[in-house]
Amino acid sequence: MSKPAYVPPKVWRPDAASGGQFASINRPVAGPTHDKDLPKGEQPLQLYSLATPNGVKVTIALEELLELGHAGAEYDAWLIRIGEGDQFSSGFVKVNPNSKIPALLDCSQEPPVRVFESGSILLYLAEKFGALLPTAPAARTECLNWLFWQMGAAPYLGGGFGHFYVYAPEKFEYAINRFTMEAKRQLDVLDRRLAESRYLGGEAYSIADIAVWPWYGQLVLGNLYGAAEFLAVHEYPNVQRWAQEIAQRNAVQRGTRVNRTWGDEASQVPERHSAADLNN
Repeated sequence: MSKPAYVPPKVWRPDAASGGQFASINRPVAGPTHDKDLPKGEQPLQLYSLATPNGVKVTIALEELLELGHAGAEYDAWLIRIGEGDQFSSGFVKVNPNSKIPALLDCSQEPPVRVFESGSILLYLAEKFGALLPTAPAARTECLNWLFWQMGAAPYLGGGFGHFYVYAPEKFEYAINRFTMEAKRQLDVLDRRLAESRYLGGEAYSIADIAVWPWYGQLVLGNLYGAAEFLAVHEYPNVQRWAQEIAQRNAVQRGTRVNRTWGDEASQVPERHSAADLNN
């Protein structure tokens, strides 16, 4: 016997637990739940994050900047355990009122500058150090086109496809079909672009690639949601070529380890305070 159709109430109230893996940290209000200051290290940049796709964007960018010789990009990476609600501390909310990782505090100036939202952090770092972002107006605009494409598209992949395919307490055909269709459409958008150019912004690697790769690159490489076969990623050869090339970059390999607390032990660097922390 099928369940009766859900009829939304006239006014929604959070009366029942939402269920699922993240039920304990989902709530319909903002602001801190407890008082706790954020730790601060000695490096110019203080990063508060976790090695989710959004968090990895920033650690990859920082490692790329360091590899380019920008000593001012040295950073302390502090672990924020989102499953335990660290993002709702008073200290974290002060840096990011949206209570999402990653959050960055630039302590190289006084007063320190807070930067939140991963796309904003990437753009801030690129402009601060004059790297990973073209300066010619047309090339810069194309790079930013893809950076902002990712910021708008990824919620459909993560909060849509990933949620209903992996994390939802029940599997719903309509939701999975709806977001699978959109995930594949997005992969096709990328594949068509990467048939035209080596990287998303053109022939130069940029913050556009750094933003997109942890989501769509890892997806086609089989490292996200375990959905490569389900999504038939072999249909996107240009995305695969691009994803594999970026995965070979030393800075990318380092950046994906920072603030990671799962998987192979050798891949985990829960906190990073100097380059030596990544030498093992």
